[in-house]
Amino acid sequence: MATQIAATEELLAYIESVSRPEDEVLGALRELTAELPGGTAMQVPAAEARFLSLLIRLTGASTVLEVGTFTGYSALCMARALPEGGRLTTCEVNRKWTDIAAEFWERAGVADRIDLRLGDAHETLAGLRQQGGGGSVDLVFIDADKKSYPAYYEASLELVRPGGLLVLDNTLFFGRVVDPAADDPDTDAIREVNELLRSDDRVEPVVLPVADGITLARKKDA
Repeated sequence: MATQIAATEELLAYIESVSRPEDEVLGALRELTAELPGGTAMQVPAAEARFLSLLIRLTGASTVLEVGTFTGYSALCMARALPEGGRLTTCEVNRKWTDIAAEFWERAGVADRIDLRLGDAHETLAGLRQQGGGGSVDLVFIDADKKSYPAYYEASLELVRPGGLLVLDNTLFFGRVVDPAADDPDTDAIREVNELLRSDDRVEPVVLPVADGITLARKKDA
């Protein structure tokens, strides 16, 4: 009987060796981000970014929302996957990170597909709700401050269309979700949103033991 294998450094390296490599722009962005404080931990793995791109193509998503831009790696990958006329809106509070992102979006030729919203994500999501109404987004990727995940989930669920997809990153949170001694606000918020998803009749969720934990939740048809 097969069980979940351990993602050792050797196995992760093998995955990269049999995957299509990053191009020059993505590689340069990853290297630059790794030099920043906490950059390696906060950067999405290349395999996860490829997965996000594939999800966009599989679902045919043309309107994508990202909560948490950082230096723009995942936004770049998702923007590349959009069909002609597609649009990615991404939210970030720190201009220092998005200045880096904007440079690499230009280099990759996807800047015209990305709408960057600087400021508090709670306010941005509320503004998008007023601007476009509910059900105006095909796919949402949430990867921002963990203590706000429950609120981001609720706001994003309003924005995503019936049949659309929500993707939440870090839902296993370095394994801290099963550590009884971990009672910090971030870990507690991840546990809370995991419980919300499990019991929410509005979605069909699945938790994947990929990267730091990825949860996919399809919003049920009305």
